[in-house]
Amino acid sequence: MGIESSCDDTSASVIYNGKVISNVVANQEIHAKYGGVVPELASRAHQQNIVPVVQQAIEQANISKNDLSAIAFTRGPGLMGSLLVGTSFAKSFALGLNIPLIAVNHMQAHILAHFIEDENAKIPPFPFVCLTISGGHTQIVKVSNHFEMEILGETIDDAVGEAFDKSAKILGLPYPGGPLIDKYGQLGNPKAYQFTKPKVGDLEFSFSGLKTGILRFIQKNVKENPDFIQENLHNICASIQHTIVEILMDKLKNTVKQTDIKHIAIAGGVSANSEIRKRLLFAEKHWGWTTYIPKFEYTTDNAAMIAIAGYLKHLNNDYTDISVTSKARLKVTE
Repeated sequence: MGIESSCDDTSASVIYNGKVISNVVANQEIHAKYGGVVPELASRAHQQNIVPVVQQAIEQANISKNDLSAIAFTRGPGLMGSLLVGTSFAKSFALGLNIPLIAVNHMQAHILAHFIEDENAKIPPFPFVCLTISGGHTQIVKVSNHFEMEILGETIDDAVGEAFDKSAKILGLPYPGGPLIDKYGQLGNPKAYQFTKPKVGDLEFSFSGLKTGILRFIQKNVKENPDFIQENLHNICASIQHTIVEILMDKLKNTVKQTDIKHIAIAGGVSANSEIRKRLLFAEKHWGWTTYIPKFEYTTDNAAMIAIAGYLKHLNNDYTDISVTSKARLKVTE
């Protein structure tokens, strides 16, 4: 069983021989009215959700808790209060059942979601490059085997998911705004407005300047026309999305040039974005890349990715003891 509680989703999943047989996710609606995740409220909601979510995962898998052979949990990175709930529960559960405990790196798990057995999924061969994009991370990772990873490039300031959500907030859209920019952007002209791309290293990302540029653009136009956002929402969203995806694709092109690795995967919540998926399929057709795009349910935080990472560690007898502690900051290489 995998248990995920790194941010604001409580999730439990049961995997058997690499196949997901249940994957239950409880979202926390409470954060929407605050425009972002409130850590204290998140940890309280995890405490309320974790027992029913685990119970549901066991029932949906049609097993009893005594059939479980190991418990995997998210050790980090994430919000400390949220991580502590999952870690404490996993320790107690493993201890009570007298089965091994497996600590999982959340960022590695996003990448390893590609190894979930599924008849429609392509499994990337080693080495491959993974673009990990979420609300908290933007990284290009070279993956040499299941647990040997190297960061080739990352953001020097904000994550791409935050850039989407903050841009949506500037437009007055509710949280989480990233999916709404995607939704409205599909109805607009991506070249309607130009936003400046940051000038940083070949494999580095920066989104703070872009967010400021979008804010100033909106302020200027709203001053001239108070209905500017309402009248041009689809075009604004399409242009923001186009700029962000262009930045991501530019960095991937540089990576392929530098590494000569043409097996390209994406992972993390932003990998659900329709434009990045479309552009990767274009790259596969026209640039000779082989691309690996996860199922939607394995993009955002979920316990199936924790369970597959745990399963791969289980095959290596890579267990942890009860003294293990949560870590809010944890690199993909740790």
